[in-house]
Amino acid sequence: MLTPSVQKKIKAAQGKDYGDIDEMIHVDDNVDYPSLENLSTKEQKTSMIIKTHAVALACGDCRVLSGMTKEFQGPPSFPYIPGGDASGIVVEIPKDVKDFPFKVGDRVAARFVAGPRGALATYSIVSSLVCEKIPENVSFSEAAALASASPAILLAERIKKGERVLILGAGGGVGSHTCQLMRSRGASFIAGVSRTPERLLKSPLAYDRAIDYTKEDPFSIEEFKTNPFDVILDLSAGGWLKLVDDSSIIKPASEGGRYLTTTPDVAIYEAHTVLSIMKPFLFIPLWRALKSRLWQRKHLPQYTFAMSLPEERDVMTKTMTFASKGELKAVIDPNGPFDFTTDGVRQAFRLQESRHIQGKVVIQVSKDVE
Repeated sequence: MLTPSVQKKIKAAQGKDYGDIDEMIHVDDNVDYPSLENLSTKEQKTSMIIKTHAVALACGDCRVLSGMTKEFQGPPSFPYIPGGDASGIVVEIPKDVKDFPFKVGDRVAARFVAGPRGALATYSIVSSLVCEKIPENVSFSEAAALASASPAILLAERIKKGERVLILGAGGGVGSHTCQLMRSRGASFIAGVSRTPERLLKSPLAYDRAIDYTKEDPFSIEEFKTNPFDVILDLSAGGWLKLVDDSSIIKPASEGGRYLTTTPDVAIYEAHTVLSIMKPFLFIPLWRALKSRLWQRKHLPQYTFAMSLPEERDVMTKTMTFASKGELKAVIDPNGPFDFTTDGVRQAFRLQESRHIQGKVVIQVSKDVE
């Protein structure tokens, strides 16, 4: 394994500016090795460098490159290294930090903190605050996928034993993992909505019912109206607007009905001012939360915008613990893992941008034996 004193240049994906994937992304063999010394004093104490093995993409990776939210998620400068959720082997830890939770040689997986960037390189900096050791029964590619899908833990924890759940956007990265965890929480019935319903019925997803939204409207199914859901988890956007017109497929808040979402009403959005970002992520969710809990609680389910992740290891620890026990299996899109080449990275980003993914989009940075 090469150390910082030997490895001066690394291979890394480069986003040269905002814009089209094929025009802006390329892989360069002559990028500077990352340095902990370039971080703030506070960050230096909690960060480490890993030899990257795999990176999983998420919606935010494409959003950053698009420039549609550049004032809030844009990189400090160009070119920048895209990708935020990664796995690899620790090669450097902070000096003079007592009781640091990791050591050189540990196999670890981490999700991003400040923004989805910096991971798509043969060596990258990760934060120990959102990192955990990889179980022996989990590969690097699987670990990167699990790190990127870690929000599934918090979503599943909102489910109670015996509840009926409908997941919109069931086949994507988070949906493919949330359903597994909801089952372990004791959900009695889980239905999923996707354009590829047949895969939802197979292990490890094993939904009880799968609906192809291109052929059938889940909000109009009589079976669901007769036996309404306790929870709707919207991972695709727009479900609340349909419920306002007809909420018969879910119990109202007064009977314990809950609507959870991780997105605003549109999946692809643009925001360049504080007001434009606060409206869909604060004002509208707050209004809906109050309305559904107070004067509309007998008609609408309780609305919760469940987007944020705490900057602590607990979520990652739980994710890897479930994986080590075999209760959570990583779901990687069958088109991947993608090669760490200019063409491979572009293919991965185009698939992520399409929003027609089946699990997590993973790029294999290192071909070393896992």
